[in-house]
Amino acid sequence: MIQKRVLIAFGGNALIKATEKGTIQEQIANATEAAEMLAPLFLEYSNVVIVHGNGPQVGQNLIRVEEGVTKVPPLPLDVCVAETQGSMGFIIEKAIRNELSKLGIKREVVTLLSQVEVDPTDPAFKNPTKPIGPFYTAYRAKHLMEVEKWPMVEDSGRGYRKVVASPKPMKILGIEALREIYDSGFIIIAGGGGGIPVVKDLDGNYRGIEAVIDKDRTSVLMAIELDVDELIFLTSVPNIYINFGKPDQKAIEEMSLEDAMKYHKEGQFPPGSMGPKIEAAAQFLAKKGGEVLLTDAANLGAAAEGKAGTKIFHKLNREIA
Repeated sequence: MIQKRVLIAFGGNALIKATEKGTIQEQIANATEAAEMLAPLFLEYSNVVIVHGNGPQVGQNLIRVEEGVTKVPPLPLDVCVAETQGSMGFIIEKAIRNELSKLGIKREVVTLLSQVEVDPTDPAFKNPTKPIGPFYTAYRAKHLMEVEKWPMVEDSGRGYRKVVASPKPMKILGIEALREIYDSGFIIIAGGGGGIPVVKDLDGNYRGIEAVIDKDRTSVLMAIELDVDELIFLTSVPNIYINFGKPDQKAIEEMSLEDAMKYHKEGQFPPGSMGPKIEAAAQFLAKKGGEVLLTDAANLGAAAEGKAGTKIFHKLNREIA
């Protein structure tokens, strides 16, 4: 094992695949599969932290809230995020523990709930755009907009959905404790869903707020705070591609940050897919250096050995080295 520090970020759809209902049994099976794919990293890296998305899981929770609203008090979005951090952390941690035991690797695993501070004056709160939760009829949506003051939008002819803000993460609460555990060599699951969003009021007290923090942004902030050497984004494709989906599509094995940003400006990486990850990679490399690796779960082991995936580096760092 080399003394190298890594952060791995993957989406909540890794545990609920597109063709599945999202049962706990399916999520456990998918977590077991993910742990097997992550295993090479537990052998390669001395310090590992995992950040997972939670979009499908929070969506399920919000549907439960809506269905039970006449029987039990509803839960706000920040509490739903906290619940999924705990439940998903449990499922992923258990799968990793079992995989470590199977391989005879003696490493400890821990799941940490992560509160992430955002700015209550962030412009995103004035223009919420992130659809969440169930689809509502026009009648129910009108009631919620009038009584609950929810901002809602019609979503692709399927009904109305609540929209919330996606503010930028400012600070990960408890980062000092997280850093101490990370430095000890524990495998950590943290920052789930981008973190539980909180704001500080005028009295200096924290309170939860209804918002969704982008997982990739929180991953970069955490990676910088923990001084990681390599940031890995697990995506739905094995490589970054130029002219993706076209006859002249080309897989990129390695590229400089400068080239990545050039392609980004040319529109090669759309906002709804690879664009945010390229922007996150740029932020990490500009502030920390190191390397960013993008690949899918199936190729993770080979990518860790430099045999698959796309590696992005800062040209200046290569020249200094």
